[in-house]
Amino acid sequence: MATKMIDMTHGSGGRSMTRLIEDLFLPAFDNPWLSAMNDHAVLGPSSGRLVMATDSNVVRPLFFPGGDIGSLSVHGTVNDVAMAGATLLCLSAGFILEEGFPMETLSRIVSSMAASAKSVGIPIVTGDTKVVERGKGDGIFINTTGIGFVPETVSLSPQRVVPGDKILVSGFIGDHGSAIMAVRENLSIAGQFLSDSAPLHDLVASLIKSGAEIHCLRDPTRGGVATLLNEIAAQSGTGALIEEEAVPVRDEVRALCEVLGIDPLYVANEGKLVAYCAARDAERLLEAMRAHPLGRAGAIVGEVTQNKGGFVQVRTSFGGYRIVDWLSGDPLPRIC
Repeated sequence: MATKMIDMTHGSGGRSMTRLIEDLFLPAFDNPWLSAMNDHAVLGPSSGRLVMATDSNVVRPLFFPGGDIGSLSVHGTVNDVAMAGATLLCLSAGFILEEGFPMETLSRIVSSMAASAKSVGIPIVTGDTKVVERGKGDGIFINTTGIGFVPETVSLSPQRVVPGDKILVSGFIGDHGSAIMAVRENLSIAGQFLSDSAPLHDLVASLIKSGAEIHCLRDPTRGGVATLLNEIAAQSGTGALIEEEAVPVRDEVRALCEVLGIDPLYVANEGKLVAYCAARDAERLLEAMRAHPLGRAGAIVGEVTQNKGGFVQVRTSFGGYRIVDWLSGDPLPRIC
């Protein structure tokens, strides 16, 4: 591409926009649906129920230890669809670019998206590009939408959660948010942190294949595990009791959170899931979780309680109890 920067003509619908699509997006995301150059993608019918999820990514910095906004935009939507127990069919990608955004940076991001989508085995079949005036955006925003289908034999939702269910997490929490915070705050220890950004569809398939009675799956992104627990409690009309010592947190993440005055339970993740399952199947589910590369540090961290008020409690290492409430305000940086 001759130009080194995004300008307003790249969003005008004219020759420059067509060249951007043909020179960058089509080669990166190459597949029959996209190559047709329509404003839509025609998909064949699938058995089961359709699942659709959309996600917008505005993370800063654009590149961080363990990932970037491109891979994150793919992983986030893949995981949202996967939490329904769905098999993914396709993704769409929408770009909002600011005038003056470096073409080389855009190329790096698009290449990362393409590699991430290819590793998952899911095509990006349609998309859109808009350009806003200089100073009216923040470099680049990416929206991805995913479609999948759920077999009739799979039913996962908060409404299936009942008192007595066990709660599991698939690994160390707070890795993504800590990596972003360390870079954003220019901490000298930033290199010690690595985002956990990863696609969870294969882990979910392994958990379902285990035969355990799973009631709900959810990935704890913004607001972390604490916010997820409160959401599920409110939606299911139950409560939760978490064992603080059972929650896997890396020492460096715990130390960073102590310095910044943040509870690791509220720190974001991009490659972890929380599972609710029947108590009798908790060990079986844990075994399946730990057998997968993305679940080796999995743990049973608590259980669902009879509590219509939706209270989430943590039993501390000292034997006391504390309430884990909804996140108040926005103390953390933009992480997705």
